[in-house]
Amino acid sequence: MSTLHLSFYSTFMLSSLGLAFHRTHLVSALLCLESMMLSMYISLSIWPVENQMASSALMPVLMLTFSACEAGTGLAMLVATTRTHGSDQLHNLNLLQC
Repeated sequence: MSTLHLSFYSTFMLSSLGLAFHRTHLVSALLCLESMMLSMYISLSIWPVENQMASSALMPVLMLTFSACEAGTGLAMLVATTRTHGSDQLHNLNLLQC
C-alpha cells in the first residue's frame, strides 16, 4: 500500500472516529461527515488515473454532487435546530419530543 492510499484511509478512519466519539455539537458532526466525503472524493478522483480507466471518471462528479446536497441539508438542519432548541448541542435533541 502506498503512502497516498494510507493517508486517504487514515483520513477516512479518523473522520469516522471523530464522528463516533466527539458528538457534542452538530457542527462537529457535520465537519466529520464533510471530511469523510472529501477523502472519498479525492480517492475516487485518483483511482481512474491510477488504473487508466476512463469509464469511471464520472464517479467523482456524482460524489461531489451528493456531498454538496448533504452539506446543504446539514446546514439547513443546523439552522432549524438552532432556532428551535437554542443551541446546536446534540444531547438537547430528542426524537421522541418532536
